[in-house]
Amino acid sequence: MVDRAIIYRAPARGGDGEGSEPPHEDGGTVDADAIAAWLADRVEAEVSVRDRFLDVHRTDELAERFAEARVRSPYDRETGNTMLGTIRYEERALENPEREGGVLYDGRQVQRALNSALPPEERGLETLHVALLDRAIGTWGDHDGRWHKRVTVLGQPALLSVPGLYEAPAKPEAYYKEKQRHSLLSGDVPPREVLENRVEGDFLIEDDPRTTDALKGYALQAYHVLETGEAFCEREGCRLFNAHYHEDLIAAQLREPEFCPDHAQRYGRS
Repeated sequence: MVDRAIIYRAPARGGDGEGSEPPHEDGGTVDADAIAAWLADRVEAEVSVRDRFLDVHRTDELAERFAEARVRSPYDRETGNTMLGTIRYEERALENPEREGGVLYDGRQVQRALNSALPPEERGLETLHVALLDRAIGTWGDHDGRWHKRVTVLGQPALLSVPGLYEAPAKPEAYYKEKQRHSLLSGDVPPREVLENRVEGDFLIEDDPRTTDALKGYALQAYHVLETGEAFCEREGCRLFNAHYHEDLIAAQLREPEFCPDHAQRYGRS
C-alpha cells in the first residue's frame, strides 16, 4: 500500500521573452504543487513536493549513468557513450538543466539509476517517488526494432518526461506536413502560433499552458500501478488511459469526465 507520494519539481526555466507568462518555480509551465494538490484530493496517501530529483538525490555516478543511458540511434538497441566529453556534458546538464536538450535516454536505465540514488529507507513501494524530468526518455520496441519516446516510465521512481508530453504521442498528420513545409521555406521550426492556426486538430506543444493539467493524470497512473498492480485503463477518455495520439491524450487528460465509471468509484471526487 502506498502511504506517501512525493512529487519532484521540474527544472526551472525562464520565460519565452517579452510578453510571456512568468515561469513557475519549476519547469516554466509545470506546477508541481498543483499536481500534488490534485493528487492529494484523489488518493489516501500523504502527498508532498520536493525540489528537483536530480538535485535532492544527486550522486557522483549520475552523470556517467546518464551517459550510459543515451540512445545512439533510433534503430540501435545498444545504448551509451561514456567518452569523457559526453560525461562532462552530462555533468553540466545536471548543474544547468537549461543547457540539456536533443538527447534521448533509455527510460529504464534512467529509472534504475535514479532508484539507486534514493536513500535505502525510501526505496520501498510504500513511498512513491514521481520525478518530473526535463529529459526525453524512451523504451525499445521489440515489435518494430526501434526506440519510442514516452511520456512516462512507471515504477520506482516513476518518470514523467515534460518534453515527452509534447513529443511522444503522435500529432495529426497535417502537423508534420506544415512543420516540414515551414522548415523548407524558412530553415527553422515554425512558431507554435503558426502550427495552431494552420493545422486542424488539438495537440500540445512545448510550453503549452495545459501542461500541468495533462501531467496530473500521469502522476495518478504512477500511484495507481504501485497501489493496485494495474498499469493502465483500456477505456479511452479515462485519466488512466495510455494515449499514443495527442487527440487521445487530450480526451483523457483535459476533458470531462475525468474517469471511466470503474475508476471514478476509486478516484472520482464526490
